[in-house]
Amino acid sequence: MAVSSDSMLQKIFAKSPVFYSNKRVFGKPVSISGGAISCNERNLKSKGKIAVKAAAAADVMGLKNHEVNLDLGFDVVAERELREKGFLGMRKTKLVCTIGPACCSLEDLERLAMRGMNVARLNMCHNTREWHRDVIRKIKKLNEEKGFSVSVMIDTEGSLIHVVDHGVPSSLKAEEGSVWVFTAQKFEGSRPFTVQANFQGFSEGIMVGDELVIDGGMARFEVVERMGNDLHCKCTDPGLFLPRAKLSFWRDGKLSYHGLPTLSPKDWADVDFGISEGVDFIAMSFVNDADSVKDLKNYLFAKMSKSIRVLAKIETLESLQKLEEIVEASDGIMVARGDLGVEVPLEQIPTVQEDITRLCRQMNKPVIIASQLLESMVEYPTPTRAEDVFLRVENEKNQTLHRQFKSSTLNDRLKIYI
Repeated sequence: MAVSSDSMLQKIFAKSPVFYSNKRVFGKPVSISGGAISCNERNLKSKGKIAVKAAAAADVMGLKNHEVNLDLGFDVVAERELREKGFLGMRKTKLVCTIGPACCSLEDLERLAMRGMNVARLNMCHNTREWHRDVIRKIKKLNEEKGFSVSVMIDTEGSLIHVVDHGVPSSLKAEEGSVWVFTAQKFEGSRPFTVQANFQGFSEGIMVGDELVIDGGMARFEVVERMGNDLHCKCTDPGLFLPRAKLSFWRDGKLSYHGLPTLSPKDWADVDFGISEGVDFIAMSFVNDADSVKDLKNYLFAKMSKSIRVLAKIETLESLQKLEEIVEASDGIMVARGDLGVEVPLEQIPTVQEDITRLCRQMNKPVIIASQLLESMVEYPTPTRAEDVFLRVENEKNQTLHRQFKSSTLNDRLKIYI
């Protein structure tokens, strides 16, 4: 980047807003080698505050002279953004990337970090703890050796009813009119028209006529008979059973609640794993009340790991009903649009996530919009025009305009969905 003249600099500065900090410019003084401009506390104080506009001037002047020394204490990615775009390059919206087998090598992780990954998410539903440990240590190695600041998040599986993965076949197809048996009895391999659920009491409270939905609509069944703890179900909407497909039961258009704990025994073991590996965030799946969040935070405090932040995932109708208390108890919120879309009509998801975001901003809690962002890039190298990432970023940027937003407004809207 080259700046042609001093008049061009004056135009840039005239359009640049002035921001203030009570201490220093993002905690560090700014110096330009060559003596062009020196920004420190002595010459930047203005009525007891520091004008960051001078730092922007220093940045542009340094680019003009091709000699820039912005020692602001950022990681290498943030410094690169500062050098290229000045303070306009300070991204407020962070990027959370889910790490899987396709991008878990040290080289792939470094490329992700160089291109802006702020948080590496590890889904504890998949892979072994040894695999997750290897990824965490690779990320820490990059942070130490290459100067990155990538945080690590583990995402708990949560207490949900799902199909047990027997390995073969990898998927089962249900045809319309076929009758299937759903059981908690263990068996090896595969049985014709039989599916094993992971939870022994999965059929408690289920009645003939209830609807069974697979993975949010991949396939649908009607319960036609109960035999002990087994359910005989008739397929009403054909589709596939994928490995570990989620099972949900509905009655009269409402989800049947099973009273499962938020954290299963496996989840608590995963939490201990995260503590031992020094992760930065734990995302709790299927949070339905504030007490479960408080229990986990108390556990972390007892384990001398209170620095680990707890994010509550909003993905059920019950969590929407108790949203304000959950937001208050947690360190942040993740809007899990995939599972939330099972219980909330699809066309209402944008409105719900906007309301959740506003409440989080009002209560000064970070919020993550997750699931199926840039989903089209799984198949294509560039996102389609239908992607709504811009709307999510724009929504975040404009939250300061809604400081008078009241939680009662959210409660009124939720009456539409519940």
